[in-house]
Amino acid sequence: MNTSYQYGECLMQKEIKKRAGRYGIVAILFGVLLGSVCYNLGYIPQFQLPQSSSLSSFLKTFSNYTELKDFLATNSKTRYPVYYGSLDFLSPAKGQAEAAGNGQYSTTNIQVAGVDEADIVKTDGEYIYLVTGNNVVILRAYPPEQAEVLSKITFSDMYPFEIFVNGDRLAVLGSKSNYPAPYNYPLPSRYYYDSFGVDTETFAKIYDISDREKPQLLRTFTTGGSYFNSRMIGKYVYFVASQLAYLVTTTLFPNVTIETVNLPKMSSNDHPKEVSPSEIYYSNTSDNYYSFTTFVAMNIQNATEEPTYMSLMMGGTSGMYVSLSNIYVTIPESYGGETSIYRIRVKDNNFTCEAQGKVPGHELNQFSMDEYNNYFRIATTSWNYGVTQNNLYILDMNMSVVGRLENLANNENLHSARFMGNRCYLVTFKKVDPLFVIDLTEPTSPTVLGQLKIPGYSDYLHPYDENYLIGVGKETAEAEEGDFAWYQGVKISLFNVSDVNHPTQVANYTIGDRGTDSPILTDHKAFLFDKSKNLLVIPVSVAEIDPSQYPYGVPKSAYGQPVWQGAYVFNISLDGFTLKGNITHIDSDTQISNYTYWVKRSLYIDNVLYTVSDMKVKLNSLEDLALIKEIDLS
Repeated sequence: MNTSYQYGECLMQKEIKKRAGRYGIVAILFGVLLGSVCYNLGYIPQFQLPQSSSLSSFLKTFSNYTELKDFLATNSKTRYPVYYGSLDFLSPAKGQAEAAGNGQYSTTNIQVAGVDEADIVKTDGEYIYLVTGNNVVILRAYPPEQAEVLSKITFSDMYPFEIFVNGDRLAVLGSKSNYPAPYNYPLPSRYYYDSFGVDTETFAKIYDISDREKPQLLRTFTTGGSYFNSRMIGKYVYFVASQLAYLVTTTLFPNVTIETVNLPKMSSNDHPKEVSPSEIYYSNTSDNYYSFTTFVAMNIQNATEEPTYMSLMMGGTSGMYVSLSNIYVTIPESYGGETSIYRIRVKDNNFTCEAQGKVPGHELNQFSMDEYNNYFRIATTSWNYGVTQNNLYILDMNMSVVGRLENLANNENLHSARFMGNRCYLVTFKKVDPLFVIDLTEPTSPTVLGQLKIPGYSDYLHPYDENYLIGVGKETAEAEEGDFAWYQGVKISLFNVSDVNHPTQVANYTIGDRGTDSPILTDHKAFLFDKSKNLLVIPVSVAEIDPSQYPYGVPKSAYGQPVWQGAYVFNISLDGFTLKGNITHIDSDTQISNYTYWVKRSLYIDNVLYTVSDMKVKLNSLEDLALIKEIDLS
């Protein structure tokens, strides 16, 4: 990525943090004072939102506000938060093909079949829906000669993150930061840039899009805290928000102080409610800090059905995996190096927190987790006396560990994981890339069947079929001066795992020099693959090294300069990768540093390939990549 852009983004985030802290303190003090007055008067404004049945055999609820305060005062090891990122976000996962008129279209690359994941771009085979800046845009996409922008939903004081589409319904998920004007900045990402999460709201808006030119807002639901993650199963959208739970000490007068807790507040169609302490579930254990994690279910097809929710008070949520029946959330513990796992049963609009367990270490991302045949599997990295250890654990539905495989590739970093039925594939890296093939047929005794060591590593693994895997990561060059390797260009690989004891790399393709990058390395939704079409599309920002700048030879640590960004289009088969061509949205050298022209997603409808950036959508023929049409979004 262009360094000037990174520097500018860094400055923007620092400014947001600085102003958030300045004005957030004022907001906190005002809210604390108002809250204390309300509690002293015995008045808590709220209305009755129907809540789902969320019973638990091992979690408790607080009897009153004082008990909640006393618990935080006694059990919080610190008064400040530590945030663990996730992002954020396998039963063979797929960007699946759906029928579209007489043809097909690609869908979001998801982890679990039947469990949709929100994304910045969606299509139903006729229309494209996309998030760009503070707008959600609806385009007629097919047939291509009629492609055009139909409507735009603008969020003036909110920041949309992701969307779901379900028939004639559109769900928009995002956040709002409530800083005093003129500092009401939208958050640049879903992470905590605000003042301890207090001034952030997560929103979900449901629209009727039966008339794509005139979307109609049907319902708005907001809850306190930062947007964490979401899924859609059937007609229900499930999303999670996290708000820090801590005591605020305020001096009202000399020698007079009060302590208050900012309870989660929510609103359904502008009817506000504050969650009661008696509705907050918790485990009677100490932690470094706590957060209110709120799970919300909304019927995207029936907007008259009131949303339901469940609030848990736990540590900082770091990861989420969702099957057709369960939501699993992970919470890394600040001390002891363990991760807590909560299993929440979900059925339509009902939540039930059924089990909690712990495993050593921390997971990498959602692909480090999986549910299969009533077992939960998780790959973690732990640290023991300065030694990095990679592990795999199998838990039953009570979240008790029944099988384990520990100390894999000590002192190497876990880069990717993929579960496929009774197999698990792990990639670790320090100087070379060990691809481990692990047998999970017997849950109580997982076993390494084989491993492959090659230069480079894969940050993302995707099944080509039952016997082959696609890997996307970086090529590497072994350093001469130490026990490590230098990252080089983006590398795609095809692995043959049919002989589980002797996996092989049958093909690879490297793009660019050191500094080349792809969003796929951190976001699987940018990956487009369709085996039936022999199609693989990867967005890439290419950096190249000018050898003339190094008269004594190019060092392995040398970075290239950004020269191109766009989508690489490949024909993929068991014979390997053949570059079909590439597509860029950048028309001049000055635009290479403007990330709004960077291709972020690609999809196809019938025989048309669509590439999407914030500024435009390009339509190209899948046959020869000839340009068909270009739609300006600016």
